[in-house]
Amino acid sequence: MRISALDRKLLRDLFAMKGQVIAIALVIGAGMSLFVMYLSNFDSLRRTQQAYYDRQRFADVFASLKRAPESLAGRIAAIPGVSRIETRVVSDVVLDVPGLDEPATGRLVSVPAGRRPALNDLHLREGRWVSPGRPDEVLASESFAQAHGFHVGDRVSAIINGRKRRLTIVGVALSPEYVYSIRPGEIVPDARRFGIFWMERRALASAFDMEGGFNDVVLGLERGARPEAVIADLDRLLLRYGGRGALPRALQLSNWTVDSELRQLQTMGVVVPLIFLLVAAFVLNVAITRALALQRPQLAALKALGYSNREIAWHYLKWALAVASLGVAIGTAAGGWLGAGLTQLYNQYFHFPILLYRLSAPLILAAVGVSLLAATLGAFSAVRRAVAIPPAEAMRPVPPSRYRPSRFETPWLRRHLAAVVWMILRDIERHPFRAATSILGIGFAGAILVMGFALVDAMEQLIQTQFAVAERQDVNITFVEPVSPAALYAVQRLPGVLRVEPQRIVPARLRVGPHRRSLAVTGVSADPELRRIVDRTGRVATLPPEGLVLSATLARALGVTPGEEITLEVLEGRQPVRQVRLVGLVDDTLGLSAYMELGALHRLMREGAALSSAALLVDRAREHELAARLKTLPAVAGVAFKRLVVESFRRTLAQNMGLTIGITVVFAGIVASGVVYNTARVSLSERSRELASLRVLGFTRAEISAILLGELGALTLTALPLGALLGSGLARLLVWSVESEVYRFPLIITSQAMGLSALVVVAAAVGSGLIVRRHLDRLDLVSVLKIRE
Repeated sequence: MRISALDRKLLRDLFAMKGQVIAIALVIGAGMSLFVMYLSNFDSLRRTQQAYYDRQRFADVFASLKRAPESLAGRIAAIPGVSRIETRVVSDVVLDVPGLDEPATGRLVSVPAGRRPALNDLHLREGRWVSPGRPDEVLASESFAQAHGFHVGDRVSAIINGRKRRLTIVGVALSPEYVYSIRPGEIVPDARRFGIFWMERRALASAFDMEGGFNDVVLGLERGARPEAVIADLDRLLLRYGGRGALPRALQLSNWTVDSELRQLQTMGVVVPLIFLLVAAFVLNVAITRALALQRPQLAALKALGYSNREIAWHYLKWALAVASLGVAIGTAAGGWLGAGLTQLYNQYFHFPILLYRLSAPLILAAVGVSLLAATLGAFSAVRRAVAIPPAEAMRPVPPSRYRPSRFETPWLRRHLAAVVWMILRDIERHPFRAATSILGIGFAGAILVMGFALVDAMEQLIQTQFAVAERQDVNITFVEPVSPAALYAVQRLPGVLRVEPQRIVPARLRVGPHRRSLAVTGVSADPELRRIVDRTGRVATLPPEGLVLSATLARALGVTPGEEITLEVLEGRQPVRQVRLVGLVDDTLGLSAYMELGALHRLMREGAALSSAALLVDRAREHELAARLKTLPAVAGVAFKRLVVESFRRTLAQNMGLTIGITVVFAGIVASGVVYNTARVSLSERSRELASLRVLGFTRAEISAILLGELGALTLTALPLGALLGSGLARLLVWSVESEVYRFPLIITSQAMGLSALVVVAAAVGSGLIVRRHLDRLDLVSVLKIRE
C-alpha cells in the first residue's frame, strides 16, 4: 500500500515527538481506562441482576405483618394485577455460632417442602432441599456458610421462640431477595454475624405458633400492572392483621442497595473519565498549538505545493487522532484488566450464582468515540488557527518580542538576583499566554490529585463522624418486641454494663402527596450521650420537644421542607395515622433516617414508655462475658458490637471505595506526570535555538539547564495554588455526583491532601526535568542553529 507524502510526514512528526505522544496518550488512556472499568462493571452487574431476577422469579411487592390466616391468601391473589403469590413465615433469631464469641443474627424464612417457591426461588449451591417432617433441617445462605466454613451436615444453634434448637445445614443456597445481605439496623454487610436460613414451612410455622397462618407475603405482578395500586389494595387487606406496609421491588432493601451501587458506578463512569478527558483535550490543544507554531514554514511550503486548507487540517487532525488511538488502546487494555479485578471484588458483596465480567462491543465503541471526540475537540481550534494563516505570512518567522527591561527589574533586585533568574522572569513576562497555558495544564493535574486524595479524606471523615461522634456506645441490642422500662433495669444488671440509653423504633410509612417511604422512626432523648444525631460536619443535632426531624436526603425524596405536614402511618400495634410537622433537617452521611424526641414519639403512639432497643456502654474487660449472656436471652433479637461493626465497615469501604479511589489517585498521578512532562518537552522544542545560542556564547550545560528547568519549576510552583483551588471544585462536583441514599460523603479537603497532591506534582516535575535535562545534554548545536533567514 502506497503511503502519501503527508502521511510519511505525519509518521516522522510522531516519531520525533514520541515522548510527548506517549505522555498525552497516557493521559487519554487514564480517562479511557476509568470509563471502561466503571461502565463495564455497571453493564455486567446490571445484566447479571436482571437475568438472575427473571430466572428466580424475584417478587415485585413485599409485605410483612403480625399474623394472618392462610385463607387470606385467596383474597390477596384476587387483587387486580397480581399474577403470583407466596405466603411465608419469617422471623429473626439469635444464633450461637461455634468460634464466635458474640451472638449472631439469623433470619429464618419458610419454604415449601414439596415444591419450589413460586417467587424468590433459591439457587442451590450444594446439598439438597429440605425434607418434610424434619423440623431442624435448613438451607444456609452461601455468604454465612463461607464466612464460617460451614458445609452440608454442620450444625448451628438458634434461640427459636425462647427455646434453643440445633439446626442442621442440608444445603447452601442463594436468593434474589438477599443479593446484598445485611443485618437489620446496620449499614454494611457482615456475613459472620448475619445469615439467612430457609426452613420447611410447617416446621417454622410450628416453632412460632403460626400453623395455618403467615406473617410475610410476596407478590408477582402482571406485565403493565401498577405497583402503587396493588400496594394500596394489599395494605387495606393486611391492615387488620398488623400489616407493616407493603414495599415495591425498588425499595426492597437488597435491591435498593444494589441499585444505589449501580447508579454510583454509572455516575463515576461518566464524571471521573470526563474530567480526565477534558484535561487530555486541553493538553493536546497546547501541544498541537505549539507544534504548529514551530512548523509555520512547513505549513507555508505545503500550501505553496498546492495542498488545500482542508487537506492540511486533516493532516494535523490525524496527528491528534493517532495520539488518541494509542491512548484508546492503552485505556481499553488497562480498563478491561481493572474491570475484571473490580468484578471479583463485587462478587464478595453481591451474591449472584455467577457474576461474569463482560466487556461489550457497544461500550468499547462508546469509549473509543468519546476519546476520539475529546482529541478532535482539543486539536480543532489549534489546527483551524494555523491553517488560516496566509502562505506569505507563514513563510516569515514569528516577529521577535520587544526586548525591554522587565517590569520586575529594579536596581535593588538587579544587585541581588543572578542573570539566570532574570532570563527566567523575562521569558515568562514576554510569553504570558504560553506561561498561562503551562500553569493551567499543571494546575489541572494537581486538581485531579486533590480530588482523589479528598475522597480518601472524605471516607475517613465519614467513619470518624459516624462511629466516634455519633455512635459512642459499645453495644447495641434490639428486642424482639417493644418492652417496658423495667427491661432497662434487667439490662443494667448484665455483666459489664456501665450505662444504658433507651430508644424507641417505630416502623412507619411517611407520605407527602404522591411521595412515600417506609422506614423506622427513631425516638431518642433530647440530649443523648451514646447514640447522637450528627450531620456531615460532625455537629451534634438537638431534637425539639415536638415534631419530626428527617435526613436532608429523605426530605428531598419526599419533596418536603421544614414547616410542612407529613402523614405518618404507623405500621405496628393499632397502626394509627398521624399528621406530624417537619421541624428540622439533618444533613447526615448514611442511609435515610427519621427522628423524634423519645417522649414526643410515645405521645404520638399514645403508649407508655415502651422501648425497642438500647445502647450500652460496657467494660471492655467483660465484653466476652456479656456476649455469652446475651446469647441466652430470648427477648433479644439482635446484638451489634460497635467495634466489630467498625471493622466490617472499614473493611468494606477499604476494599470497595478504597480500591476505586486508589485507582483514581494512581491515574491522577499518571496525568500529572504526563502534563508536566509534555509542558517541559514543548518548552524545550520552543527554546532549543535560544538555548543552543547560549551554549555557543559560552554558557555551560548546567546554566542552560537552570534556565529551562528553573522556568518549569517556577511555573509548577505557581500552578500549585491553582491546582488546589480547581481540585476543591472538582472534589465538590464528584462528592455531589456520587451522593446516594446509602452513602453521602462529607467534603473534607485537608492540608494533608493538598500537601500530597503538591508532592506528586513536584515529583512529576522533577522526573520530567531529569528526562529533559538528558535531551539538553544531547543538543546538536550546529543543526539547531541552522536557520533560513
